[in-house]
Amino acid sequence: MAETLRVARRELAAFFGSPVAYLFIGGFLAVCLFVFFWVDAFFARNIADVRPLFEWMPILLIFLSAALTMRLWSEERRAGTLETLLTLPVPLYRLVLGKFLAALALVAVALALTLPLPLTVALLGPLDWGPVFGAYLATLLLAAAYLAIGLFVSARTDNPIVALIGATLICALFYLIGAETLTGLFGHGGGELLRLLGTGARFDSITRGVIDLRDLAYYLSIVGIFLALTVHSLERLRWAEDEANPRHHRRWRLVTLLVVANLVAANLWLNAIGNARVDLTEGRIYSISEPTRNYLAQLQEPLLIRGYFSAETHPLLAPLVPQLRDLLREIEIAGGDRVRVEFVDPKDHPDLEREAGERYGIHPVAFQSADRYQTSVVNSYFDLLVQYGDQYQTLGFQDLIEVKVRGESDLEVRLRNPEYDIARTIKKVLYGYRGGADVFAGLTTPVTLEAFVSAPERLPEPLPALREDLESVLAEFAARADGRFDYRISDPDAGDGALAERIASEYGFEPLVVSLLDPTPFYFYMIVRAGEQVIPVPLPESLDRAGLDRTITAAVKRFAPGMLRTLALYTPQQGPNRFGMPGAGGPGYSLLRERLREGFNLVDTDLGSGQVPETTDLLLVIAPESLDERQRFAIDQFLMQGGTVILAASRFDVDLGGGSIGARRIDTGLEDWLAHHGITLEPSLVLDPRNTPFPIPVQRDIGGFLVEEIQTLDYPYFPDVRDDGLDADSGITANLGWITMNWTSPITLDAEAATGRRVTRLLESSDRAWSSDSEEMQPDFDAHGALGFARGEDRGRKLLAVALEGRFDSPFAGRPSPLLEGSDDDTAADEAEAETEDAAPVISGVVDSSPASARLILIGSSSFLTDTAIGLATDATQTHYLKPVELIQNAVEWSLEDRGLLALRGRGQFSRTLAPLDQQARVFWEAINYLAALAGLALVYWLHRMARRRRARAAAAILASGGEAR
Repeated sequence: MAETLRVARRELAAFFGSPVAYLFIGGFLAVCLFVFFWVDAFFARNIADVRPLFEWMPILLIFLSAALTMRLWSEERRAGTLETLLTLPVPLYRLVLGKFLAALALVAVALALTLPLPLTVALLGPLDWGPVFGAYLATLLLAAAYLAIGLFVSARTDNPIVALIGATLICALFYLIGAETLTGLFGHGGGELLRLLGTGARFDSITRGVIDLRDLAYYLSIVGIFLALTVHSLERLRWAEDEANPRHHRRWRLVTLLVVANLVAANLWLNAIGNARVDLTEGRIYSISEPTRNYLAQLQEPLLIRGYFSAETHPLLAPLVPQLRDLLREIEIAGGDRVRVEFVDPKDHPDLEREAGERYGIHPVAFQSADRYQTSVVNSYFDLLVQYGDQYQTLGFQDLIEVKVRGESDLEVRLRNPEYDIARTIKKVLYGYRGGADVFAGLTTPVTLEAFVSAPERLPEPLPALREDLESVLAEFAARADGRFDYRISDPDAGDGALAERIASEYGFEPLVVSLLDPTPFYFYMIVRAGEQVIPVPLPESLDRAGLDRTITAAVKRFAPGMLRTLALYTPQQGPNRFGMPGAGGPGYSLLRERLREGFNLVDTDLGSGQVPETTDLLLVIAPESLDERQRFAIDQFLMQGGTVILAASRFDVDLGGGSIGARRIDTGLEDWLAHHGITLEPSLVLDPRNTPFPIPVQRDIGGFLVEEIQTLDYPYFPDVRDDGLDADSGITANLGWITMNWTSPITLDAEAATGRRVTRLLESSDRAWSSDSEEMQPDFDAHGALGFARGEDRGRKLLAVALEGRFDSPFAGRPSPLLEGSDDDTAADEAEAETEDAAPVISGVVDSSPASARLILIGSSSFLTDTAIGLATDATQTHYLKPVELIQNAVEWSLEDRGLLALRGRGQFSRTLAPLDQQARVFWEAINYLAALAGLALVYWLHRMARRRRARAAAAILASGGEAR
């Protein structure tokens, strides 16, 4: 090894003794910086990663490696010094290895000088260092492979130009074999085989941050093969003087052939090993996570996952098929014999294609692709089917991929978050299948229902019959539950009233009445208990046996893991559009609805009846305005029954119609109710100098043609919340990364809010924010400078979202229910008059306080959830922006204690974004990196000069002392 290192030092000194090293390093750095900041437009991508630095490496290193190695052996042959080297008492392979290590060391020095780039990104955003390490390792391995090829070609000729061209062609061939341009012509089957042979595809695999043994073996085998061929080529130059020893020649050929064959065989053998890898990414986003394994462990029957992928498909989709296949194979291994994974090309299986269309609704999609020569349309499949029992769900290409626009004709297509999408689908079919089965089979702990019901003679009609139905239903449940369900029916009016006092103090249950005109009190309450957890069971609106069965089953389901949850959603009714047609005006929440339906049963409600749908597990209220007392009562009593209420509300309604931004101050109808709980939603909006730009279309006249482009300007009403503005300990915001809160009202808390409750400040603005109660949303840059709005005096952090957990007291306590006939509520009176004689009477009381399991989450904006706001943020950030939807999904899953999907959602690929930067800051960071590159190159030059001076002084000292310079 010492001889090899001496050869490497000699070659490295030769590199730096001429302009070769400095030209190589300078050219490498110049191209890297230009590609990073200009070609791939790092700041326009707005993602905190260093992928642009390495995307062009497989092509850049082809030319640089060929230029670096073209003279290493050819110049020795041309100058006649090769014969001297071959006669040295040093094994030939050490000479080859020394030159190879010298060239690789020069590449490593050039790579080391690019380290200021990831350091800069880490200062601007949450950089994941796993892919950075993988990218640097992949670059060194790729450079090693190209250098080995270059050494082999250089050893075969005495002309450096021929060596340069030959090495470039061979390295380019290895790259083109796995390039998308070529693999797209062979479908995903043949294309996958070509990608295994190409250097670029293996490079992309490692740059993700996944170190796979198969990829390492591939690059090392290329290095080994071409270094062995180089040694053999140089050895053959000795044979001209030794033609009389053919046995020696055959032995060399045989040894070289065995080395090459063993390296190829090792690759073929390792290709079958798929789990020998290390995931370096933060959160291990490319490995099967524990939540997915938990869902698979709950399977009782075989789960089928079938991929429908056409061999002929869009070239941007073809590379994604192997990624899905590898992930599904890992899921199959994790699930054991409970999971079966199939991949089919519907074109080759007409029966499966017919079944996919008729039974599952899976049909081919017409994809259009174009190049400079032609435009073509291909009908192909890119779908997944997940089936469990009689439940099934499908995922199409729109559910699986994410498209990022990088230019007018440049699209980046990636898998969005495949494990989350597949795990969410597995959860839905698993829980949906269980939901159709016996609910008691899923109980892990015994459940007890306690009914507090007055004697039949004290109950008004039709409650005596309902009491009998209750006894019958509970008896049937107990018989079916096999010891996992028990019940007790008690009369609070019996005895000395101790039971009535206990349920009033523990659960807030007060006597019920039918009407204010007939105030005879009675009890008809139910709770379900499992251990320390208690859930009140509301009376069914229909007051019949079927309603009792439905409400009790829904309550028991909340204790059975694996049951699909129900969300009740309140949104404002959309007004008429400009043509007078209903349902088309006002803000839309279609994207939010679509995502919530993926994992939950979604039920719309207007809360007008004064009750939340009886099967509801969580209530989500968006953009309330002028809610009446019945609607407030519905929200209040759902919270008092231990439920979770999520409110997304603001004191301003913002309208983007008419080509301008208009705003009007509104009352939500919940101001007094929130104030009772110690919360105030201020009648103002938050402005923050740290904000997300507002995209504005601008027309430009270019050569007589009007071209429309999107320009962005700072808009303080769009606070950009990240880092210390997100609560790092809450599951709702810990994995969010960042979010834009459009037109948000600040929230203030008083001492009442924290009394006996846990308060979590979920979202906060920066410490430079202020608030304004102005209805003027248009910026005035002439009057107020770059921000366009006057800065307020109340600068500081503003609370934008908060979560409260614990016991709540109802503001309706001690008052009659607004639902009773004869109450002061005009709406209730009007509806009471409209009731028919045979309609069921309204049975209503007031639950005075909630159990400790109640949760209230208040978000100071509803605009940020609209399709319009999400579209604006998508245009401004040039990414598929879904943070508002993710926030609501996180809040729902955290409230329902579904920690699995909550953890998986944070594994998305586009969650890491840069801090907002203006143009001056971007120029500053670009200049810093260019100066760092120049300083690094100067440092290398200075170190080399110092080393030469030390060697010269040492040699002079030896000669002066009469010694022998060695």
